[in-house]
Amino acid sequence: MIDIHSHILPGIDDGAKTLEDSLAMARQAYEQGITKIVASPHNKNGTFDNEYSTIVMGVKDLNEELQRTGIDVQVLPGQENRIYGELVDDLEGDELLTVNNNGVYMLIEFPSSHLPRYANKLLFDLQVKGIVPIIVHPERNREIMENPDKLYNLVKEGALSQLTGTSVSGKMGKKIQKFSLDLIKHDLTHFIASDAHNTTNRPFDLGEAFETVEKEFGSSYRYALQENAVDMIEGKVIAKEIPEPIRKKKILGLF
Repeated sequence: MIDIHSHILPGIDDGAKTLEDSLAMARQAYEQGITKIVASPHNKNGTFDNEYSTIVMGVKDLNEELQRTGIDVQVLPGQENRIYGELVDDLEGDELLTVNNNGVYMLIEFPSSHLPRYANKLLFDLQVKGIVPIIVHPERNREIMENPDKLYNLVKEGALSQLTGTSVSGKMGKKIQKFSLDLIKHDLTHFIASDAHNTTNRPFDLGEAFETVEKEFGSSYRYALQENAVDMIEGKVIAKEIPEPIRKKKILGLF
């Protein structure tokens, strides 16, 4: 398996604190059958700024240590960018990093409570520049949960999205799990990733998440989501279905 979103680099955000933490996370990932991990530290989220050169160097150092200790996992460069108004302009500089530095896909994070009013235009402008935005953990965004059409409109216009493994497996609660499964059912999401920060309360959890997908939707859904991760890190076009809006059920026929 390939994990496209993690916080495995040590000491640069709220993920792994030390090299020992990073190695423990890599061992946990390997035990689940994960062979490649995208390191995607937070950037521009108001607390952490992690630019291109910092991440690329951190990935190089960690891979060398993984080889030295015999942990058969490869770490790839990435970046979890909190959406901000100048993001498209900053593509011309040396701050932003696409997934696996392939110049195609970029992880984009929204604030947990809302979608900025400029989100639609900014994600469109990214695509004009040749960058496909991947909206991370939309199932945990309050405005999207209350109005799934917000995500539908973004996906319909070409954005992709990524669910968190613990959301799908139910470890973040039944409400988030149900919404996550609804997003899969309506072809509003394209990846599942761990968003791992440590080995305890925010661990790698892809195995159980994919088992849940297979149980709910069948093996074809599971393998399609896993294949999407392979294609994404290689910069290939993602196979996707036409998204469908989520219709909220009427309650007792009153609404």
